Amino acid sequence: MRLVAALTLGFAAFAFAAAPAVPRPSPEFVVGSVGGKQILLSQYRGKVCALEFLFTTCPHCKHEATLITKLNNELGPKGFQPIGVAINPMAGMLVADFVKETGANFPVGFNEQARALDFLGISMMERWVVPQMVLIDRKGNIRYQTPPLGAEEVQNEAWLRGKIEELLKEPVARGAAGTKKTVVAAAHKRAG
Repeated sequence: MRLVAALTLGFAAFAFAAAPAVPRPSPEFVVGSVGGKQILLSQYRGKVCALEFLFTTCPHCKHEATLITKLNNELGPKGFQPIGVAINPMAGMLVADFVKETGANFPVGFNEQARALDFLGISMMERWVVPQMVLIDRKGNIRYQTPPLGAEEVQNEAWLRGKIEELLKEPVARGAAGTKKTVVAAAHKRAG
């Protein structure tokens, strides 16, 4: 009986696992683009980045992209950089329509679900939803991440604006521009 209870609790904990602890250093992440170029997360070191992991067919993801577009218009000149990452099947073929439909004014590309989940620290065996949102500070640390089952607050403009503005007030990392070239060069070597 104890074994059954222990197994049940173990599976329940696994099924409802939380997102990895934050803050933590952001690993490099590569986003493919429709034009064939790669977008490297490290290119934006020194900016506050928002990564929206999305399905191009998801209405919540479309709403989020519209919201992020509005915030990018206002906060982009202050150092905010959103990036959309489509992770649904055939995403590369669907990104252009997603951008057109949402009016996204920020880079939107694609990657494989497995790579996105690895970046997010979510097991392929876990239940998860989209959009998944990650906020990264100017120093390259993940400061916020939605839990696998999502979070309604990321769909709230005031809440999201507050988080982004809070990170924008922090100073730019010393040497961020100098290390950017080294990190980008190293990532190109690994990717190529």
